[in-house]
Parts: sequence; structure tokens; C-alpha cells
Amino acid sequence: MEGQIYSVSELNGLVKSVLDGVPELSAVFVRGEVSNYKLYPSGHHYFTLKDAEGAIRCVMFRGQAARLRFRPENGMKVIAGGRVSVYPRDGAYQLYCEALSPDGVGDLHMAFEQLKERLWKEGLFDEKHKKPLPRYPRTIAIITSAAGAAVHDMIRILRRRYPLAKVKLLPVRVQGAEAPPEIVGALRYANVHRVADVIITGRGGGSIEDLWAFNDERVARAIYNSDIPVISAVGHEPDVTIADFAADVRAATPSHAAELAVPDRTELLEALQSRRLAVIRSQTKRLELLRRRLAELAGKRVLTNPLASVEDKRLLLDHIQRELGHAAQVRLAGPRRELTALAASLDAMSPLKVLGRGFAMVTDQEGRPLRRAADIHPGEQITARLAEGRLLCRVEACIQKEETA
Repeated sequence: MEGQIYSVSELNGLVKSVLDGVPELSAVFVRGEVSNYKLYPSGHHYFTLKDAEGAIRCVMFRGQAARLRFRPENGMKVIAGGRVSVYPRDGAYQLYCEALSPDGVGDLHMAFEQLKERLWKEGLFDEKHKKPLPRYPRTIAIITSAAGAAVHDMIRILRRRYPLAKVKLLPVRVQGAEAPPEIVGALRYANVHRVADVIITGRGGGSIEDLWAFNDERVARAIYNSDIPVISAVGHEPDVTIADFAADVRAATPSHAAELAVPDRTELLEALQSRRLAVIRSQTKRLELLRRRLAELAGKRVLTNPLASVEDKRLLLDHIQRELGHAAQVRLAGPRRELTALAASLDAMSPLKVLGRGFAMVTDQEGRPLRRAADIHPGEQITARLAEGRLLCRVEACIQKEETA
């Protein structure tokens, strides 16, 4: 056998050195579909890129993966940038990815859609969690950059529309890596100390990179967890961020947010004037009706001559009295005649009438009338009542039967 003999490790090392020496393979971009995607606890990403006719193994180490704005998924079309080399342990060549972006759409757009879908599934955008804005807020907190034009526009509009409300500015950065933690901290501070009745958070327009702080998951969750109603006012009207979905109210622009937060004093004054006129008309009409009623009552006899009613009642009482007297006489006439007849009959049957004809009524000592001679004994005292006066008699003898001559 001629030629140099290599060990497996030596051959893999030789192939690796050859590939590493090819400039075209040190910075290559590959388009393909992600498959067999795995994220290890170490933070390294392993996957395969494939097309209709081939496949290549890929690895993205933790340092490069930390810069990813989206989460790779199986079936996703991507463009991977990196270098091609050999892993000496198993002799397989692979693509060491240093950059990864969705094919046909930017990584920020992909990250936006992925986060929006995930938070939507969790219910952070559900309408039932939206809190209504106070109608007449006393204090408004603005969480934005103190140096931007947006804050000056909002303060100007708030002062013009509703000067009764106080405005508190919680200045934060709205762009860059430090922006999301500062926005989250301001939201938590506002809630812990109850600094306002409503919160406006946002910034002026810009690119998607400029607005990215309001697409941060931490900011979205802080808005969702706020007990104080939050108005999201990011960019211009076409701009949409995750904060817009999580907020209680989404404003097209910062200026629009200021208009939504407070009522317009001009409209309030017009409404008050309208109600004032309505009250005046209502009370005027009521007073006119009362005047008419008073005029009607003033012409009534009961008010012009208060005793007239008493006199009328007195005449009515006399009439009723006469009617009752007549009715009573009619009602008593029959019984009176009957009573007279009965009295005459009783008088005719009265013992006193009999006594008047020379008869006497005899009673014993207890006053019981005597009807038979046998009811008394000789020697007993009896009383004989005459038509005029009484006789006290003592019985000499009792004759039971009347002797005939």
C-alpha cells in the first residue's frame, strides 16, 4: 500500500484545515428550511438546513444566538450566514452560524409576529381585561423621553383641552437596549405610588428598530399588569407595536393620546351652557304654570271669602238636620201610636182601676197577694190596699167557703 496513512483524527483535521483555508467558505450565506431544531440547556442551537435536494447540519453557539430577535422554528425559511468547517470528533462538516434571519421578511418583523401570537394566546390582548379611561382625570402621567417633540405636543394639548388636570412626566429612554427596563420601571413606579389616574406611554415616529422598545415582552407585561389605565401612543398612525395591543387604549399618535386622555374644555363649556339654558327653560315653564295656577286659585270663592265655605257647610248642616228631624218623626209616629194603644190596654187592666171601684187588694206580711182564705191563719196580720190608703188588719177567722143565704 503506497501513500501516507492517516488516523481518523488526522484525516478529519486535514479536511478541517483544508476547508478553513478556503476564503469562500469562511463567510457564506445559505438559504434553506429549518428542520430538527433543538435548543440545548447550554444555550446552543442545533438544526438542519435543507432544500429539495440536500441538507447541511448547522450550529449556532450561545453568544451568537443571544443576538437573535426571533425564535427559529421547524419549517421556517431562513438565510444563515457563517463559516463551513468540520467537527473533528465525528468528521461531519457543518455550518457554524453567526447570523440568522427569516427569508423574505426581516428578523424584527418575524420576532414581532411571534411575540404577538404568543402573548395573544396567553390572553394579554383580551378585551375583557381592558380598563376604561376616567372621564375627568385629575392627574396624567406621561412615560416618554423628556427630550422628544412628542412630550411637548402632549403637554400642550393637555393644557389646552383640560387645564384642570395635573401632568407628571416620568422621563425614560425610548430607544436602545436600556429603554425597555426604564419603561417597565416607570410603569411599576406609577402603580406603586398611584401617581396618576391615567398613564400615557409612547414616543414619536421612527423605523421599526427605533420603536422596538415598545415591542419588548417586558414592556407589554408591565402595561398589562398596570392597575392604572394605560394609553399607548407609539409613532404615527400606521405604526403598530406590541404595547398597542397590551394597552387599554391605543392612540394613533402621541397627540391623539392626549386628546383621548382628557375631555375638551370647549365642549364641556358648551355642554354646560346647553344644560344651563335647558334648566332655565324648564324652570321658566314651571314658573309660568305656577303663575297660571295661582291666578286660577286667586279667583276662587274659597280664597276671596274664606268663611263662605263655612257658611255653605252650616246651611247644609241645617238642611240635613231638618231632614233628619222629619225622618225621625215619620219613623217614630207608628211606634208612638202603638205604644199609646198598649198603654191604654194596660191601664184598663191595672189593679188600681179595680180598686177605684171599691175593691181592695189583700197581701200577707211578706207582701204576697192572698187569693184563698186557706193561705192565711187566724191571728196573722194582713194588709188591705184600697184605692186611697192601706188597712192593717188581723184575721179573726178564716171561712173557706162562702155561705149562701
